[in-house]
Amino acid sequence: MTTANPARQHHGLTTFWIVTFAWTFAFWLFAITLDEPAMTSPTVVPYLLGGFGPAIGAIVVRIQRARRHQPIPAHTVRLRLRPRLFWALPMLVLASGTVLAAALLAEFLGGPAMSLTEGRELIATAGGTVPFLIGMLIGGPLAEEPGWRGTAYPRLRASMSRLRVGLLLGAAWAVWHLPLFFINGTLQSEFGLVSWSGLLFTLSVFPMALLTSYAYELAGVAASVAVHFGVNTTIALLTVKAPAAQALVLAIQVVVAAALLASRRDGGQDRPASDRELARLR
Repeated sequence: MTTANPARQHHGLTTFWIVTFAWTFAFWLFAITLDEPAMTSPTVVPYLLGGFGPAIGAIVVRIQRARRHQPIPAHTVRLRLRPRLFWALPMLVLASGTVLAAALLAEFLGGPAMSLTEGRELIATAGGTVPFLIGMLIGGPLAEEPGWRGTAYPRLRASMSRLRVGLLLGAAWAVWHLPLFFINGTLQSEFGLVSWSGLLFTLSVFPMALLTSYAYELAGVAASVAVHFGVNTTIALLTVKAPAAQALVLAIQVVVAAALLASRRDGGQDRPASDRELARLR
C-alpha cells in the first residue's frame, strides 16, 4: 500500500483548514447578525449548517485526493479488521464516565447536586429519547469527527507526536468554537466568553482532543465519534454547567488522557509512528 508523501499530506491539510473555517465562520457569523436564538427560525439554519464545517472540509479533501489519484495518508486508521470496532463501546463508556465521576465528585465536595431534571426536559423538547440521541450524535460527533480526526489527525501525525497533534487540534478546535459565544441561545453564549465557565469550556477541548485522538488510533472515526458523543450527551443529561463541576471534568479528563498517552509511548518517547507501527494501525 502506497502512502502520501509529507508535502502532499500538508497540502491536503491546508485545504482542510481553509474549507472548515471558511464554511463554519461564514454560517455562524451570519447567525450572529440575525441576533435571534440559535434554535429559532431563521437562525437555526445557519447555526446548524455551520457545525458541519469539519465534515465539509473532509469531503473536499477526499474529492481533491481522488481527482489527483493521491494515495491515502500514512496515518489514516482504516477499519479492514471489523473487531476493532469493539473499542468504540469501551471508549464511549470511559468518556461518559469522566463526566459522571466529575459530577459525583462535585456533589461530594459540596457543589451542585447531580440532577437529571434538565436532561429530561431536553429529551422532552427533542420529542423523545431517540430523537434526542440522534440529534446529539449528528450535532457535534458526526459533523466534526470525520474532519478533526479522520482528516486532520493523520496528516499532522506524519510529523508530530501524539501529544503535539492533540494540543494543536485542541487549539484549532477552541478557535473554531469561538463564534458560538456570540450566538444567542447556545450553551457558550450562556457561559459568556469572559467568565470562568467560558474559560473552562475552552480549556476542555484540549483533553477532549487527546481522548478522541486516542480513540481514533484504536478504531478510527467510529471510536472518536463515540468519545465525542459520550461526553456531550452525559454533560447535557447531567447539566454540567457550574464552574466547579466543569473544572473537575477538565481535571479528570486531563488525568485520563495523560494515562492513555503514556500507555501508548514507544521506547519512552511519544514520536511520529514508524512504517511498521502504521502497518499495524491499518
